[in-house]
Amino acid sequence: MPEYKRNLPHIHLLNNGQPEVYIYPPKGGGGGSSFPYRNRKKHAEFLWSAYEEAVDEFESSLLKNQELTTEEQGIYVEFQVNREQKEALEKLENSPKKIELVAVKESEDKYVKFDNVQLTFWLLLLKIDCLAAILFLPKADVFSATVFIPKRAKSFFSKRIETYRDENTENDKPRNEALVACVENIQLGTVRTIFTDDINLFPEENQTVWWEVWLRKNYKDDFLSIAEQLEIRTQEYTITFPDREVLLALCNVEKLSQVIINTSCIAELRLAKDNPSVFFEMTALEQRDWVDEMSERIKVIPSSNEIAVCLLDYGVNRTHKLIQPALKSSDLLTYDPTWNSTDVHGHGTNMAAIAIYKDLLTALTIPQTIELNHCLESVKIMPDRDENDPKLYGDITKQAIARAEINAPNRKRVICMAVTSEINTNQGIPSSWSSAIDQQCFGEEDFKRLIIVPVGNIRNNIIPSEYLDRNDTSQAENPSQAWNALVVGAYTDKVNIINQKYSQYQAIAPAGDLSPRSRTSTLWEKQWAIRPDVVFEGGNLASDGNTHGWDVDDLRLLTTHYRTNVRQFDTFGDTSAATAIGGYISARLCAEYLEYWAETIRALIVHSAEWTPAMLNHLGATDSKRRNANQQQKLSLLLRRYGYGVPNLDRAIQSAENDSIVILEDKLQPFEKSKNGIKTKEMNLHQLPLPKAELEKYAEAAVEMKVTLSYFVEPNPGQRGWQKKHSYASHGLRFDVKRPQESLKQFKKGVSKSLREEGEKFSRTPDSGWFLGQDMMTFGSIHSDIWRGTMAELASRDAICVYPVSGWWRYNTKQERYNEIARYALIVSIRVLENIDINLHTLISNEVKQTLQIEILE
Repeated sequence: MPEYKRNLPHIHLLNNGQPEVYIYPPKGGGGGSSFPYRNRKKHAEFLWSAYEEAVDEFESSLLKNQELTTEEQGIYVEFQVNREQKEALEKLENSPKKIELVAVKESEDKYVKFDNVQLTFWLLLLKIDCLAAILFLPKADVFSATVFIPKRAKSFFSKRIETYRDENTENDKPRNEALVACVENIQLGTVRTIFTDDINLFPEENQTVWWEVWLRKNYKDDFLSIAEQLEIRTQEYTITFPDREVLLALCNVEKLSQVIINTSCIAELRLAKDNPSVFFEMTALEQRDWVDEMSERIKVIPSSNEIAVCLLDYGVNRTHKLIQPALKSSDLLTYDPTWNSTDVHGHGTNMAAIAIYKDLLTALTIPQTIELNHCLESVKIMPDRDENDPKLYGDITKQAIARAEINAPNRKRVICMAVTSEINTNQGIPSSWSSAIDQQCFGEEDFKRLIIVPVGNIRNNIIPSEYLDRNDTSQAENPSQAWNALVVGAYTDKVNIINQKYSQYQAIAPAGDLSPRSRTSTLWEKQWAIRPDVVFEGGNLASDGNTHGWDVDDLRLLTTHYRTNVRQFDTFGDTSAATAIGGYISARLCAEYLEYWAETIRALIVHSAEWTPAMLNHLGATDSKRRNANQQQKLSLLLRRYGYGVPNLDRAIQSAENDSIVILEDKLQPFEKSKNGIKTKEMNLHQLPLPKAELEKYAEAAVEMKVTLSYFVEPNPGQRGWQKKHSYASHGLRFDVKRPQESLKQFKKGVSKSLREEGEKFSRTPDSGWFLGQDMMTFGSIHSDIWRGTMAELASRDAICVYPVSGWWRYNTKQERYNEIARYALIVSIRVLENIDINLHTLISNEVKQTLQIEILE
């Protein structure tokens, strides 16, 4: 591949898209819905009896608790629904009757039961390959769906079941078959029923614990009223989402049972998570005179106060001479006004130097002026000592960000938080904390935030023989489930050990591969976001072959020590260090492109990333034209282990003659209200400024096009099946690129059904040449892929459509969010892969100028 001298500005186009009416084209295939075969009468009588038994049990419980009074009482009923008919979950609700689906989860019998032969097979598989057994153990085929039914509507489902038994439709099908035939069983809902965390965390009956209580919207006062009657302790802070309010309550299962019997306020329950934990080593490296020499070379750029890396951590000690130039005393803040801003643990001060300088060792050893283009802010969110009570960390994060914004309202800031919780993240399901981060990123109207968080570290000893397998089975931690945040993992290039003390030791991770403590999302359910997005340097561990991995100074990053009276420098690593590097990179981009959106900065970081040879070696040979299931699995593993690879700051900041980046920032309205309900509204067509004539002169030359689409979603958490109106994301966006053999008209018809003639049959040939492929492009809120082909093929790939896919803005009509505008950043880069005499950047720039001149004349 040629060398690229990066000294040219990116090409930036604002509101370049041409709106087109968008209707999602139907996929091929056909056939109507099929329901489980039932003996209609027996099935109806079984469900009717089960439902009536649940109602009787509820009314008996009410009599035992007559002293507790609330305005609205109702019954929580658990429906067991066949997995293959999960669409039936939507039919469990009825808005006019105020019947609401509140929680959906897998049956507690998560895996299928085996006979003796099957059991022997799976035990053998467990011995051979633990990861394979976990990934491919057959799942049970039943969902547990909990529905709240107001007391006055308790006969609703019994009547539906009777109608199914006795009446037919005009097509001679059982009425209500789409619902009743899909239900396996019915029983009274309990505290356990609406507990949507890992069931292994469910406490004993009389055990008093802190609960994360997810309330139905506008029922907070009801809950607080009955909590007071039952002497349930609550905390004052609340996180508010479109359909839910979340608070913390201290009680046992028995008291919560009384709450759900006598009120209609609780939607679901989770266990309040432990305090976030961050682990680090502190080692002496250097002396005070290094600091004195370097401090004389620091030059603060006057505009640096406009851009900040805001650290949410344990505080920062600005007494260090290398931190003082970037951090004013007025920017030392605390979440709790009664706290002092001092860092007594060291972690925040460790983060600070990396967020300011990125590579402190290079800054110390290369004798040149060091320009500071951004400043630092510190908001202490962690107490000096662990507290007994848990905190609602989503609310803490929100308030900490507010502290910084109130303190310096005119700054553009990158928020960097390297604390995570080791409590189970439930295979990628959003938590109140991760959802609050998504909410903060989404912001209001055009005010968005860029937040960087890590995937978290493996905290136990790392055995060299378990490397990578251990990483793949260690789930990314809370709050890395966030969709909108830039989530960072750690890789390493540090393999050289100079210290003779460790002469018998070797680095565990090979150069360019995953840092030994970095977690992954390989065990997450496939519908959740890919984590991490990217990886930065996090250092390595060393072992003598007979012991577990050790932190060795030579394999760590150099940073500042928090107690300057003891020593000046410390070593640091893992995903915390990687997160601090992410903060530095983001701030540099913001300083370079002050007008770019938060979504655009995130997109540039992902777009500039590439996988190292060590990462790609795990993939083996792939064929983008004939991809099989094994290759798809390897691609998924690549993404969920390394994200999109290692970002390149130089490429993110500047283009080259033959590696030119076009940045498009635009908006569209995904949905609209019509007389037939809420439907998709529009897509945007972007015509790329490609110099076709020049490209065709080098028709057979190899070229690469990379496309990255970044946008933020409005979260609506709460575990209710994650589909249609209960989906987590407000909306989704996707991109499609014009095929070489398509005309512009054919391309638009292929993307949107609205442009086809009535009754017109239309099919498209599958697109080839893409590295990841469409199946890998449906997770989270950032999508990126690479196409390789010839210059001649590229010349006709001159258009991209950005189009909407469904989310709760469309289906949750009571929120009236269907007319919202969605903004996005679309980045397209063209890279010439051969040494040929062409200046692509100049040619594309000329095409843009010519287009703009034509628009002005028109």
